[in-house]
Amino acid sequence: MFNLFNLSLKINGFPIKKAVAEFEKIQAVSDVEYENFTIQKRKEIVDYHLKNNKSYQEFVGKISFQNWAELPIMTKKDFQKPLSERLSEGFTIKNVYVNKTSGSSGDPFIFAKDKFCHALTWANIINRFGWFGIDFNSSLQARFYGIPLDFIGNKKERLKDFLKKSYRFSIFDLSDSVLEKVLLKFQNKKFDYINGYTSSIVLFAKFLQKKNIVLTSVCPSLKCCVVTSEMLFDEDKILMEKQFGVPIINEYGASELDLIAFQNPNDKWQVNSETLFIEILDDENNILLNGKEGRIVITSLYNKAHPFIRYDIGDIGILDEKSTFKKPILKKLIGRTNDVAILPSGKKSPGLTFYYVTKSIIEDDGNVKEFVIKQTKIDTFEVEYVSEKELTESQILNIEKAITTYLENNLSFTFIRKDKLERSKSGKLKQFVSLIK
Repeated sequence: MFNLFNLSLKINGFPIKKAVAEFEKIQAVSDVEYENFTIQKRKEIVDYHLKNNKSYQEFVGKISFQNWAELPIMTKKDFQKPLSERLSEGFTIKNVYVNKTSGSSGDPFIFAKDKFCHALTWANIINRFGWFGIDFNSSLQARFYGIPLDFIGNKKERLKDFLKKSYRFSIFDLSDSVLEKVLLKFQNKKFDYINGYTSSIVLFAKFLQKKNIVLTSVCPSLKCCVVTSEMLFDEDKILMEKQFGVPIINEYGASELDLIAFQNPNDKWQVNSETLFIEILDDENNILLNGKEGRIVITSLYNKAHPFIRYDIGDIGILDEKSTFKKPILKKLIGRTNDVAILPSGKKSPGLTFYYVTKSIIEDDGNVKEFVIKQTKIDTFEVEYVSEKELTESQILNIEKAITTYLENNLSFTFIRKDKLERSKSGKLKQFVSLIK
């Protein structure tokens, strides 16, 4: 078989063969030795950057370290300076992989990975998708992602899709007439898997539910569906499994790092311990025990071009108590640290609590397709929603009652029906946003 995907990586200077061999070597380290192995890799990458990266030397304030917990925490704001000033010796913008974060946290920045590190990312992705029988060189992907609308950007992405054996559905218009055409493609193409933004794929599942169609009845080649970049709620997962007829896999990643966690065949959210080291910290930067909720802080163990060492990604989560160095399990991803609602009483509540409570009521009859919640003042919220018919007074009262039960009294809500919701340039839908500083 002609391995077009692997060949495209090789042509672009990413040594995929070497990376796959290294990845397998890492995986062969035994459970017993893995803690020492990880500590050694941590030390090597910090020593490397303290020796070769002027920006990181200045950030740490010294050229050697003794204690891991003493190393300062990096945040997105520390990367708000030209990339050329952040690269290690021997690396230039021309000999590294350069990309930009999505900016969903409000602090977008340009980052770099050395080419071997980026090839390791692909080795990891290939490994995880392989758990479900997906081969990037031969499996056909149905891709629900945003796409640049300008001519050159659009053509570049289409070429990438061709090399990745994927067919892209643009997600900026997902009206029923467009979803009819999506369904027709599934009838005519032998897709192996679906991959894309959670909210868009949920909309497709709701469309199928309305038509009483199980996707595998029209596309029997389908093996699985991988959702990414947005929260996956339990009811949505159940709905998608029913309407697609395949396992729904939850992916959590960050473009500047790697895949962070990927649901394994035992339905556990397995953290990538091969190329990353993940810790959970409290607000004072103390390392928390497994089972405790805190900030997700990540170290990239192989990126020599650009340091991501004890990098606060801006998310809140919990590692399972049964986690080991070799096989950490992400018990829960609670959301982003900047998606927190501060209420009149002073109580802080993850914005997704509003979304979750509202969702449990709003979708009972399948009328509402999707919605977002915006906090406009400390006690005032707007709910923008797309639906076939307007919400009734009793539905609105039920939502307000449920939110009062879960959160607190005297919060004010305005419900605004829209034809479609505003998505970011990349096509992501932000389920909750606070507009107050």
